Amino acid sequence: MPRLPRLLVNLLVAVAIAAASTLGVSGFWRAIGGGDLTVHGWIALSLGIFGTVALAWLLMALAFKSDREGWDDRVDNTHDPGRDDDKS
Repeated sequence: MPRLPRLLVNLLVAVAIAAASTLGVSGFWRAIGGGDLTVHGWIALSLGIFGTVALAWLLMALAFKSDREGWDDRVDNTHDPGRDDDKS
């Protein structure tokens, strides 16, 4: 699958997860006796959930990219006091 359609599908999935999470949190809020959310509350809740999902997605993508490209293997650990091959 080409990159742009895959990105759009992933973005739509993230938006759907954010929308479902927003509705779930809203339902829980009403179940514990909270009042109705105003428009500003919905906007803040949606942005918070979407931001959290986007941040988690970005950090996991960076972790997979780092692992795939071998960035962790290139780190110089010669001064690490816990190295097993320390001859001193």
